[in-house]
Amino acid sequence: MSLLETITRASAHKTHFTSDSNYPILLNPDPILLNLKSQINISSLLSKCDDGWEISKLDLQIIELGQKFSKALRRKLKNLSGFGEIEFLEMLDGFFGSCGEKIGVSVGEDDGVGKLIGKFGSLLGVDVLGLVLEGCVVLEIWEVLESLIVFGFVTPLVSGNLIRNLIVKGRSEMVCSFLKHVKDVQLGDFVLILKYFLSPSREVYGSMVSLRKVWEGDVLEAIEKADVKGVGGKVRNLAKEAAVLLMIAYDGFSANELCLHYLIAREDLDEGVFLSCVSKLNGEELMSLIRYLGKWLRKYERFPQVYPCPKGSSVLGLNACNWVPTLANVVKYFGLVVDEHFSSLVLQLEFHEELRSLERVANLLSSEATVCSTVTNIVKTLNQNSKVYTHFYWLKCSVI
Repeated sequence: MSLLETITRASAHKTHFTSDSNYPILLNPDPILLNLKSQINISSLLSKCDDGWEISKLDLQIIELGQKFSKALRRKLKNLSGFGEIEFLEMLDGFFGSCGEKIGVSVGEDDGVGKLIGKFGSLLGVDVLGLVLEGCVVLEIWEVLESLIVFGFVTPLVSGNLIRNLIVKGRSEMVCSFLKHVKDVQLGDFVLILKYFLSPSREVYGSMVSLRKVWEGDVLEAIEKADVKGVGGKVRNLAKEAAVLLMIAYDGFSANELCLHYLIAREDLDEGVFLSCVSKLNGEELMSLIRYLGKWLRKYERFPQVYPCPKGSSVLGLNACNWVPTLANVVKYFGLVVDEHFSSLVLQLEFHEELRSLERVANLLSSEATVCSTVTNIVKTLNQNSKVYTHFYWLKCSVI
């Protein structure tokens, strides 16, 4: 039957419909489709498993342990009277010990909480992990929270209001640890962290000073390794490169700006996320961000030989090398801020002064980029000519 015949036959059908159709064309199904009925009770379909499939006995035991622990911890957190850090840690140790007995992993007497989390943290379900995070924040047990973050058990699925609560508590070191170890950070958390670092209150600024000491320690360690005699030349050169890189990242930046390094240096902070974060800033916070990026532009103009040093972390153990914003990111973010908010920034006298001071820096960086581009093109041309000459020489030798 052709399409035209099908349409003609359907339009001639006089069946009365009880309700008006939402569509201008009537599509009448074959009568057999109207009489089809399921032979399976749909209400019970989802509760049935395939034949031969079942949860292992060990998994059931672990699930039951998690449910008991979750129930007990939830009851304790609802009424904090008499519930403190000691009892919380005892409950957590008891849960890990029971899990160890079930899976055959021994728990040493000297195993601290951090080591136990590394062993058994993967057995914490989503609900249990959320309660543990809540308990860590409420009872201020930062050691456990730090271990959960470092071992990668804190994800957007369970983090919830963790960043907001940490900011309220003024735990800047926990926020920085969150940035260093947690992947797929939510946009709302990025906004909270950016505003927190750009305009810290006097009460929380003191917690950021401790992070300044961390950067200072890595700088001094890099300088010491660069001066050590008896080590290989490659290691010493690497230490010198790391020392210069960390020096420019440390010198001249305030404590809250050092914390800001961890955000700006993240690889997953793309243009869309960054612009969304910047759109939530007020005028004062925007100027703080521009001054911060301007410092970086001046640093790279003054030290053009500096470039990323990832081996400083993997070879020398200087983890701060992974959290130094690159020149490419600094230029990109500075341009995005100015392009997106120029109409509002141009009304501020402070912005004019900042742009005038950066004009010379921008011109120098631009001229250096032009020279580098020219040199790069020359090197590529020489490499191509070298390959052609090598191929010609090989053909000549083959003929001879």
